[in-house]
Amino acid sequence: MFVRKKKNPSGIISIQVIDKSSGKYKVVKTIGSSSDTEEIRDLYLKGKKWISSHYGVQDIFIQHEKEKEELQVITSLLLNIENILLNGTQLILNQVFNLIGFNAIKDEIFKHLVVSRISQALSKSATIDW
Repeated sequence: MFVRKKKNPSGIISIQVIDKSSGKYKVVKTIGSSSDTEEIRDLYLKGKKWISSHYGVQDIFIQHEKEKEELQVITSLLLNIENILLNGTQLILNQVFNLIGFNAIKDEIFKHLVVSRISQALSKSATIDW
């Protein structure tokens, strides 16, 4: 949210409070208009005061840091959940693979295909992608 000084075709400058969201500008409030520089400055300050009284003073750097921290926590949690699911399944199925005696075949690709087909029941081509 910011205060805009917009020059009209008549030469008078309008002071407006603007909200930019979703790439579009929206006039929230028109504070006033004038051609006198001192009155324009007063209207501009009045617009700033209106923003702070209705929306409070917001520090964009604090908000950015908060979003950055939240993203790090979410990313960490999601990565751990995925690792636990994959590793847990593989730990169990690797033991079964060895108990059955398939470990006599010394082919890592075969082992990965067997484990992935059991844990992720997909088509043959989707199993290769997975």
